[in-house]
Amino acid sequence: MGQLNVTVNGKPFLVGCEDGQERHLMDLAAAFDQQVRQVGQEVGQLGETRLFLMTALLLTDELSDLKLRLTHMQNELAKVQAEQARVEMKAAAALENAAKRIEKMGSGES
Repeated sequence: MGQLNVTVNGKPFLVGCEDGQERHLMDLAAAFDQQVRQVGQEVGQLGETRLFLMTALLLTDELSDLKLRLTHMQNELAKVQAEQARVEMKAAAALENAAKRIEKMGSGES
């Protein structure tokens, strides 16, 4: 397990991570730092702990909204897939019926 120094709100933090995950952790820390700085600009400088808490709460709220949207989209996808299956079955039945009619016409039946 590796350790990595990341900087958030101008302060370094030593963080552990799995080997090979260093770049990903750096990217996450940079994104969190950007969010912390934005919150700091919007609400003014709070104590570091409160600033980090506010940022974490805002990010958690955003994550919650995204999870709700994902669930909604998954439900919509399931509806579309069910409708597609229904239409495909109906089309297959219509083709089968048409094939039977054509066979009857070819054999001279009515």
